[in-house]
Amino acid sequence: MTDSFDPFNAPVPASMTPADMLGFDPFDPGFLREPYARYREMRTQDALFRTRGGLLVATTYELCSALLRDPRFGHGADPLGKGDPTQPVESFLLMDPPDHTRLRALVSKAFTPRMVERLRPRVEEITARLIDGLAEESDLVSAFAYPLPVLVITELLGVPAADHERFRGWSETLARSLDPMLSSALLSETERAGLEFRDYFRGLIAARRQRPGEDLLSALAQLDELTEAELLATCVLLLVAGHETTVNLIANGVLHLAGRGLLDRAATRPRQVVEEVLRFDPPVQLTLRFALQDAELGGVAVPAGTPVMGLIGAANRDPAAFTDPDRFDPDREGGRHLAFGLGIHFCLGATLARLEGEIALRALAEAAPKLEPTDPAPPYKENLVLRGLARLPVRLRR
Repeated sequence: MTDSFDPFNAPVPASMTPADMLGFDPFDPGFLREPYARYREMRTQDALFRTRGGLLVATTYELCSALLRDPRFGHGADPLGKGDPTQPVESFLLMDPPDHTRLRALVSKAFTPRMVERLRPRVEEITARLIDGLAEESDLVSAFAYPLPVLVITELLGVPAADHERFRGWSETLARSLDPMLSSALLSETERAGLEFRDYFRGLIAARRQRPGEDLLSALAQLDELTEAELLATCVLLLVAGHETTVNLIANGVLHLAGRGLLDRAATRPRQVVEEVLRFDPPVQLTLRFALQDAELGGVAVPAGTPVMGLIGAANRDPAAFTDPDRFDPDREGGRHLAFGLGIHFCLGATLARLEGEIALRALAEAAPKLEPTDPAPPYKENLVLRGLARLPVRLRR
């Protein structure tokens, strides 16, 4: 590896602005509301855009797909802490083979389509209960989009119901850990949340080893192939990836459907609706890879160690891959978006996220077909990797 600057694991140097590093300012209010115009600019300028900070950014569907599939590009870190045993183990999301292959295989059995389908009745039950509890005027994020997936993932893991609310603060902070470390304060905050989360789960794992239940954590805790550090890192991943993305999927879906008077489509075409939301406004906006060896991308030489960002939000609006890509079309057919990635890191929880999104949006459309957003410009969270609304005030009009 070379000494290339790693924008996702160190504070940005004082001499470099976020816009210098990334090619856009993630804190600009206009960008938070509508990043896709800037993505389009970058894609028009160059399919492989180089920022002033030296970061390569893949902006097209073709290049992002190639980046995600090419084994010459990976995370290139020391996720198992072999170099420094005092550091926490990273999740398999940030690993390369063979460690990624081994750990993903141990967890993936719980997320097969057949296993996820068994969760359908419980997801429908939670959804119906949350909708019944909605006031005529509600913040749909806090009252519905957030509690639905967090209840599902914490029940799946086997977290006691009394502890569910404790996860909100941890989850929101840990979601920021996926972003570039744009300040030392953010780095400290995410490290603190990670330590608190691990301490909590360390006690829960010990209890499950003594008295196993029917939950996923009990099953994982019995595996000799998983060290405690690897199991703790997997719990962090499942919490954040297991619900933060789905919160954004549901809220983004309601905003784009109800704001256009199209919520009824979710009652009759829930699967197509969810796929279009994922394409049009993906919950995961970007991903980072490093050249593990000298490589090339789109005919451009990429020396070993070079960081390359795949701009998923730009790829999903690429006119070379999608007809009229900036139009939200819940009746759109065909075209494979990159919201869940590709290759060996394809999202483990994609089937569960789709199930929750389809059930949630269909149930809302059936129970409150005249639901409408009441804020013309609802605020977005100041996240970069995970794009989602901070609040979504709505009027139900059942």
